[in-house]
Amino acid sequence: MNILAIETSCDETAVSIISSENDVLDVRANIVSSQVELHAKWGGVVPNLAAREHTKNILPVLSEALEEAKMTHKDINLLAVTQGPGLIPALLIGTNAAKAFAYAWQKPLLGLHHIEGHIYANFIRGNKKLEIRKTKENKTEKEVKIQFPILALVVSGGHTQLVLMKEHCHYEIIGQTQDDAVGEAFDKAARLLRLPYPGGPAISAWAEKYEKRKMKNEKDKADAYDLKLPRPMLHSGDYNFSFSGIKTAVLYTVRKYEKEHHLTTKDPLPEDFVQAVSLEFQNAVTEVLIKKTLKAAREYGAQTILLAGGVSANTQLRDELATAIKEEIPTVTFSVPPFEYCLDNAAMIAAAASFRWNKMSDVQRKECDSGWKTVLADSNLKMMSL
Repeated sequence: MNILAIETSCDETAVSIISSENDVLDVRANIVSSQVELHAKWGGVVPNLAAREHTKNILPVLSEALEEAKMTHKDINLLAVTQGPGLIPALLIGTNAAKAFAYAWQKPLLGLHHIEGHIYANFIRGNKKLEIRKTKENKTEKEVKIQFPILALVVSGGHTQLVLMKEHCHYEIIGQTQDDAVGEAFDKAARLLRLPYPGGPAISAWAEKYEKRKMKNEKDKADAYDLKLPRPMLHSGDYNFSFSGIKTAVLYTVRKYEKEHHLTTKDPLPEDFVQAVSLEFQNAVTEVLIKKTLKAAREYGAQTILLAGGVSANTQLRDELATAIKEEIPTVTFSVPPFEYCLDNAAMIAAAASFRWNKMSDVQRKECDSGWKTVLADSNLKMMSL
């Protein structure tokens, strides 16, 4: 079965084609056109600009995907598209394009939840029957067996959730952020530190520089800042999160430094100060995410922990979560997508579509024949179990 998927929930125009043969997902093409440079000067994604770029890019990206997969529309068996959540101007471009293709090509169309796609990025290039995926860690290849119950830690620009899965396409949100999502907090903290958008990679890079300096024993500057940011809701007793307090603490830290050194909000901050705050911010966020995830995994008897969402590309979070699981709950399997499937892409949407399609009844599949007129963009779409 060949599935063509479209993803335009934010600022990436993405089209992917995967083949499912003998229960194995094979990515035939995964094309992503990024708009990061366009939005960087605004410090965040401008919805109408994103929609304009999607309109320009959707057909070239589609053509490139079909060419790379060495297919035509006649080879496609199912169309899938991110229905929501996301920026409504951006979502409308993707959903309307998918509906037009479904109508013209007479193909079934399935609308998908964006976060469902991020979760199923962990299953790309895996054996769906045995639920085994090969990953590369520390330059050695090993097999990861994904077993239920699954606990997915979803960390992205718009979401921070702990999702319990007892079977495929069945979701129970047991905890989520009460204010800012992790990615949003990274972006806001980066802006306070005069770092470029997107904030996640910027803060991670500066934090890594500080770690390297400490390893080289440059204590004259590396230990010059006695920083300790809060760990909100770490001991709240539930599995919810809050990151607005950490962001506010960064604001106070920066303002205090500016006052003590007679700087304005437009003056550049010293590199060593920015590095120190970046590292402490990343440490605070990582500690909260890991401790709550491990506690939830124990309570709900998870056999597998999945890391999903754009922030799953953060190397410190990936490494420290893997280490914590190995040391504290070694019987639990840990899975994280390859870097190319962490950020927004259409392969993850196609993967989620494959699993959902396989679980749907004949009646539900038949309804997808009318997807060209029933699939609607929804910026606040809820993730539904099947």
